[in-house]
Amino acid sequence: MVKLSVLDQSHIGEGRTARDALDETTRLAQAAERFGYTRFWVSEHHGMPMLAHSSPEVLLAHLGAHTSRIRLGSGGVMLPHYSAYKVAENFRLLEALHPGRIDVGLGRAPGGMPIASRALQQDKRVDIDRYPEQVADLIGYLHDALPTDHPFARLAAMPAIPTAPDVWLLGSSDESARIAARQGLAFGFAQFFGVTEGERAMRLYREAFRPSAYLKEPMSLAAVLVICAETDEEANRLAFSSDLLFLKLELGQELRELPSVATAEDYPYTEYDLQRIRYGRQRRFVGTPERVKAELLAAGERYGTDEFMIVTPVHDENARIRSYELLADAFGVRT
Repeated sequence: MVKLSVLDQSHIGEGRTARDALDETTRLAQAAERFGYTRFWVSEHHGMPMLAHSSPEVLLAHLGAHTSRIRLGSGGVMLPHYSAYKVAENFRLLEALHPGRIDVGLGRAPGGMPIASRALQQDKRVDIDRYPEQVADLIGYLHDALPTDHPFARLAAMPAIPTAPDVWLLGSSDESARIAARQGLAFGFAQFFGVTEGERAMRLYREAFRPSAYLKEPMSLAAVLVICAETDEEANRLAFSSDLLFLKLELGQELRELPSVATAEDYPYTEYDLQRIRYGRQRRFVGTPERVKAELLAAGERYGTDEFMIVTPVHDENARIRSYELLADAFGVRT
């Protein structure tokens, strides 16, 4: 059975505020729970005016208090910025508050511009090659299983609890897939970025997977951009906002808000812009629920996964929630 999950970045829509965006994220989490989605993850970004949150741990505590069943997680914590011990403390606390519902999604990307990384890492030496070691340390803290020769073997991450969050490694390249496979962890591929290496990375993960004490079989998901509506025409109209958003990101021109459909329609596109938009649409799933379901099932066969994490950057809140509802009904996941 296909599982559906949600990744939300708390885009601040044109004409709205950060508080509005956070309220929308909360309502979306509640709707996703009603619709039968498996998980609700929130991202980590820094110094980006269009996104309303930078600390997934803080937002997850809030979302946990406003939901009751759906799994909650980070998509993801950018571990090289931090100590594994502090991340373990944060997520052990979340697991204590919401037992059996917490995922730790980890990434090694900066999550922002270089100036933000320098501020986060002020007076700290960061070696990206130590990321696999950091992942192993984090798992050791979460499960009270650090090696006896570890320099902090006698240190426990508090609070002491009988359960531990699930750990996922996230990425858009082969390297994260290799690390997840070697350490026997779940792997999530960020296809919604528009990268084209997903099939290879997922295949590499499955083939190289080594069972661990925490996961006996490979477990994966693909994060994809989906926009559903009752008609293809309406879905394509709603997608204009994300078309302009990703075009600007590709051109290195940061937007301060998610544009409305009207703003996106009125934008003075060049022929090159339109070519880039058409190319980007080939890696997104836009249309009626029946069309999107068929395309996702085909993608699941290519990726070798039965879970999709859905990203839906739509300006109109009601239309965005409706998109998630239509997709859930098409797959029959509502409980």
